[in-house]
Amino acid sequence: MIGGVTNAGALPVLERMAQFAGQRQRLLANNIANLSTPEYRPVDVSVAKFQENLGTAIDRRRAANGATGGDLPLASTQEVEVHQTGVTLKPGEVGDNILFHDGNDRDLDRTMQGMVENFMAFRAAAQFMRKEFETLHTAISGRI
Repeated sequence: MIGGVTNAGALPVLERMAQFAGQRQRLLANNIANLSTPEYRPVDVSVAKFQENLGTAIDRRRAANGATGGDLPLASTQEVEVHQTGVTLKPGEVGDNILFHDGNDRDLDRTMQGMVENFMAFRAAAQFMRKEFETLHTAISGRI
């Protein structure tokens, strides 16, 4: 019974979005921490590919269960390994900039932009999850 509540609506999608954004935040923070490290190359994963994979999983879920919910069949990809309890990112090197004399490929503006966009995605997912849980709480407590 509890599985039907936690797999209903948008909760599984929001949970995967928050997991992805949380893991990506670690990558971006590591890139910032190593901004002046010689020979360091920044790493990241494709947000667009994750979103496309998530969209495909949502479509499969709707086709199998309609609007009632059910398991979210999110498949692992080359960059994102999906587990029962979360996701693991397998990043690759990014950056098309001219290398600095120390062999680093730093771009503070692009890195900070990625961090802000990632934070906004995490925050949106967390806020929507909070609203879903508030709705469940109201339904369980029997108040309108």
